[in-house]
Amino acid sequence: MTDVIVVGGGHAGCEAALATARSGLSTVLCSLDTNWIASMPCNPSVGGPAKGIVVREIDALGGEMGRNADKTALQFKMLNTAKGPGVRSLRVQSDKIAYKKAMQETLLHQENLEVRECMVEEVLVENGKIKGIRLSDGSVMECKVLILTTGTYMASLVMVSSNVREEGPDRQKTTKNLSESLRKLGIRTFRLKTGTPARIKTNSIDFSQGELEPGTSDDIFFSYETEHVRPLDQQISCHLIYTNSRTHEIIRANLNKSSMYSGVVKGVGPRYCPSIEDKLVRFADKERHQLFLEPESLSMDTTYVQGFSTSMPYDVQEEMLRSLPGFKDCVIDKYAYAIEYDAIDPLQLKPTLELKAIENLFCAGQINGTSGYEEAAGQGIIAGINAASKIKGLKPLVLRRDEAYIGVMIDDLVTKGTLEPYRLLTSRAEYRLLMRHDNADQRMTEYGHYYGLISDKRYRKYRDKMDRLARAHQLVRETRVENTPALREYMVSLGYPENTSGTIAEVLKRPHVEMEKLAQCLNLEMDREICQQLDIEVKYEGYINKARKQAANLQKMEEVRLPEDLDYDTLEHLSLEARQKLNKVRPLTIGQASRISGVNPADIMVLSIYLKQK
Repeated sequence: MTDVIVVGGGHAGCEAALATARSGLSTVLCSLDTNWIASMPCNPSVGGPAKGIVVREIDALGGEMGRNADKTALQFKMLNTAKGPGVRSLRVQSDKIAYKKAMQETLLHQENLEVRECMVEEVLVENGKIKGIRLSDGSVMECKVLILTTGTYMASLVMVSSNVREEGPDRQKTTKNLSESLRKLGIRTFRLKTGTPARIKTNSIDFSQGELEPGTSDDIFFSYETEHVRPLDQQISCHLIYTNSRTHEIIRANLNKSSMYSGVVKGVGPRYCPSIEDKLVRFADKERHQLFLEPESLSMDTTYVQGFSTSMPYDVQEEMLRSLPGFKDCVIDKYAYAIEYDAIDPLQLKPTLELKAIENLFCAGQINGTSGYEEAAGQGIIAGINAASKIKGLKPLVLRRDEAYIGVMIDDLVTKGTLEPYRLLTSRAEYRLLMRHDNADQRMTEYGHYYGLISDKRYRKYRDKMDRLARAHQLVRETRVENTPALREYMVSLGYPENTSGTIAEVLKRPHVEMEKLAQCLNLEMDREICQQLDIEVKYEGYINKARKQAANLQKMEEVRLPEDLDYDTLEHLSLEARQKLNKVRPLTIGQASRISGVNPADIMVLSIYLKQK
């Protein structure tokens, strides 16, 4: 019997399988087509607002996405640098072919991991506990734990106008019977929809009609283990263009031919990544919409038109595309399409990502109603860690809302559910100032080491950094500045008086003063990473301390556990809506109960009184 079976080789499946295998458990990864493991069927990028911080968290836990993204990136861009540190995040343009190949190599050379090409038809359960899976050839594979990471491949339909095909992304196979098997086990499913834009032959585009979007750095990485990436002068630029009145005219004249508006689509599409026709309907007052032209791979002559997803017929797509600036003579390599698929209601999940109704069955990624490679990978590593913990008898990993974006995402899913493809946003995180790009290692590395995914060598390197950071904090708070000629020149250049007084920390809190420049002026030996952390932790000290106090109050509520078998219908004074929602979600703590839509403060008070009396 295999310890763990992972079904699906997307970004969630890769992280889940690596996590369990690296934990020393025998693991089998089942994929419909091993050549498509870790593929990027949509945008050729990793990271972005909130998502980039998730990638950092995955890396700090011991996952693979960050290392692989750094190694195969065409461009590095730090976003929101003009804003506060709570919303800054990294995004890279990925070489989608190199990324896929590198991840496949990692999987194939991972000890304890076997990759199999097969189609899973049925989930086998015995006495409420996972027994294994049945394949399309009738054979059975038994396991202790099963992790489903099926992405958009459960009963998927690809749609272009009224043309509907039973297939997955890029004309791959789809699993027709797996979701029906889940429904027979009592698991609720629902239909979701997403889509992808056309790919254009790069040499057929006149890029001079767009705005150049170069990279911004070659010294900021996703992975704490990365040392070198593609130099800035060798990074591949993107370009920005806009739709125009002619584009909008074509779309509006053919709106009834779109799968979305002709009644073909049954599932709910993503609110934050809509098709171009959906944008025109929802934002009718907008004169134009921005589109980013992104390179897909050095081994391909294709460009991804980000923001131009559609399900229009091919002839209309051609007309739409050729109305864009620089696209007059464009050659379409691959047409856009919409895809509809089955997902499970995430309210059926525990915060560990295990199904409440079936022991040892975990789900991660788009099967849980999310969208995006990063969200999937974040769930994948948590499902893998908790699957391994279940077998080993370790404490499960449930990340709090104040310590990880992954924690925010999972809590949103299992507490609030979703009716549309969920996308992680910085606005979803109340404590985003505590969960920054720069401090992911401080938040996650201890967990990664405890669960065996961070090596002792890497852990020692992390502890050494923390010691250096602590000494640097003590130094800047206790040391008064000396008015060296270099310091006087630097402060005057920023508009300050020639003579500066106070501790280094007090000077650093002044606008525009940077620790790295101060260190040079004061002849202090301090590496750039420590300087960057001091810039944030000293300058924003008051806001950070306030957020920590608020988070501590939240934590008190998270520590008050609710009985898992509590019948909320028996509690007097609870509102009817609260009883219905609490019985459906089955929250584990008072804190989780307080975040359920429809459960108000008076209901929380009733629960608190009940627990005290009990």
